Amino acid sequence: MPIDVKAVVGREMEAIPFDWKERDVILYALGLGVGVGESPVSASVLSYTYENSLSVIPTWGVVPAFPALGGVLGVPGFDINPMMILHGEQTTEVLCNEIPTSAETLTTARVANVYDKGKGALVMLEALTKTTGGDPLFRNEFAIFIRGEGGFGGESGPAAGDEAPDRDPDLSVEYSTLEHQAIIYRLSGDLNPLHIDPEFAALGGFDKPILHGMCTYGNICRAVVQSCCDGDTKRFKSIKARFAAPVIPGETIVTHIWKESDTDLLIKASVKERGIDVVKNARATLR
Repeated sequence: MPIDVKAVVGREMEAIPFDWKERDVILYALGLGVGVGESPVSASVLSYTYENSLSVIPTWGVVPAFPALGGVLGVPGFDINPMMILHGEQTTEVLCNEIPTSAETLTTARVANVYDKGKGALVMLEALTKTTGGDPLFRNEFAIFIRGEGGFGGESGPAAGDEAPDRDPDLSVEYSTLEHQAIIYRLSGDLNPLHIDPEFAALGGFDKPILHGMCTYGNICRAVVQSCCDGDTKRFKSIKARFAAPVIPGETIVTHIWKESDTDLLIKASVKERGIDVVKNARATLR
């Protein structure tokens, strides 16, 4: 089998440096669609796009850790076709009191587990981002599904959980995206041609390039911060989500939120135009 589970699980990868400045977190916000259909002078726009009292959208934490996804392809025993990779789930936890608008960081990552899902293998990567001075900033968990690599007799892994309740959501937040949203978002580091090249998208079975799952993920985070944290990013602790279907650039992402308590939220997201769920089994935790 191309994935040597015994050789891969527990393998640590070389630390990855990543530096950012104010313009990078502003570009990230614009890549998510901040300002689309909103007043450009509203507090909800300026707080993420103006260096005066700038706040960082918490899912920025995936950006310095994202290169770990490419790093796993170099792990001995992980011999797979990159075209068969799907980003299945993501967890991001903020470990600092306030995310800095500029920083010099190092991310360490390891292969935490490989689960047998029958039609594919689910590879769990854990990544920890710290400043070069050693202060913890983010913990990320990437769950990547490798099509065609299952059936090796391994554990199937934990159930998805975090199902949305069978009742109307307590809150729903809509964010529009631009038809060229993916072109902007990719400038934050995810240069997968699936999101810009029509021929490559067709090879993946799509009529046109799709929006990055991490862009949808960031919009869910933004919806939570604005609707449940009064816009205060310092109150946001963590988010976990499973990707169910892609968003097409130009569609409207609707985030549905159910409050389990003052700090625990269950979430599902859909696209308004097609009425399909794009994110399920999602949970956010607040401080």
